[in-house]
Amino acid sequence: MIVTTGLTIVGSEIAQVMGVVRGVVVRSPNIGQSFLGSLQSLGGGNIETFAQICDEARQHAYDRMVQHAQQMGADAIIGMRYDATEFAQSMTEVLAYGTAVKLRS
Repeated sequence: MIVTTGLTIVGSEIAQVMGVVRGVVVRSPNIGQSFLGSLQSLGGGNIETFAQICDEARQHAYDRMVQHAQQMGADAIIGMRYDATEFAQSMTEVLAYGTAVKLRS
């Protein structure tokens, strides 16, 4: 599956716009991750434990978005973006979204 943040795919022509696809996950660190991240935050700088949690959440949301596009029969996703919203203490929604398209054969 081709996924791009752009609105075109070099060398391909979009034959059909199939609609918006998305992948949503809600993540919260477990108690061990919270404790370790809190300790790492004392030193300042990048908090690797929390960075890994964020990266995993983005990957999971991305995978769900691609699966949604595959279920629609899409060949590619254009205009792909991420969004994240904290909606409760220590709970973050991560959204991957884009436009599913069919490419001309």
